[in-house]
Amino acid sequence: MRSGFVSLIGRPNVGKSTLLNSIVGKKVAITSNKPQTTRNIIQGIYNEEDTQIVFVDTPGIHKPNHKLGKYLNKQAYYSIDDVDVILFLVDASLGLGAGDKYIIEKFKKVNKPVILIINKIDKLSKEQILLKINEYKDLYNFSEIIPVSALKKDNVKTVVNVLKKYLPDSVRFYGEEEITNKPMHFLIAEMVREKVFNLTEEEVPHSITCYVENIDNKKNSCNINAVIVVDREALKKIIIGARGSKIKEIGTLARTDIENLLGKKVYLELFVKVIKKWRDKEKYLSEFGFNEFE
Repeated sequence: MRSGFVSLIGRPNVGKSTLLNSIVGKKVAITSNKPQTTRNIIQGIYNEEDTQIVFVDTPGIHKPNHKLGKYLNKQAYYSIDDVDVILFLVDASLGLGAGDKYIIEKFKKVNKPVILIINKIDKLSKEQILLKINEYKDLYNFSEIIPVSALKKDNVKTVVNVLKKYLPDSVRFYGEEEITNKPMHFLIAEMVREKVFNLTEEEVPHSITCYVENIDNKKNSCNINAVIVVDREALKKIIIGARGSKIKEIGTLARTDIENLLGKKVYLELFVKVIKKWRDKEKYLSEFGFNEFE
């Protein structure tokens, strides 16, 4: 039995969460073109008969300019020390940046396999992919280099097969049917937050958060009440939209993802609450098991 923990490390927006979802086969981590969308360390679990890989999705490592950024970096660094293998993701469509070099320097202090994943190869020609591999291979002694397209699932199975070589002989850490370490209410809240980000573009900052107030789970359906928390009235108006059009769209898209996750009909009701002081908001959310920073 091969099993172990694998950390997904990289700059923001390189496709860590997309790769995780592609491997697990379910949406366990939200995706957005906004930096620092991932705020919490999320584990996605891949199971085969003789293999279990626990992927640790981390916030993108970046130069922080506020308390939230510093906290996210700390979360990502912590995951490097406590796993069996590191997957280092880079965006093939972008040039080698200072952020990539900064992360590579961190790897020189760890004694474990580091596999380079060159993501978004669907945007490049074969010749460009080879040039990208050559650009990175001399920077660090990577155990493997694998070009992939997480979005189109190209070479995703190869990543799993390669990882098996580096996993220790061990036991299952989770049940065979489990796909994540996070509770259902967390996943649902994250799906709502993703839609807020994707539908409001730059209008709404990262200070918004979401939580699930109630889940009424029935045999063939599920009734869910979820809350979007903002810190000022102007944001509430943006999220609700003209005559409720924006929040209706957020709910429609989120409901589709939740139904795919639960495998049943979902009735989702969304509310927007304003909590002006972040300290009060943090205290409020702690009642629901959330740990948010700004």
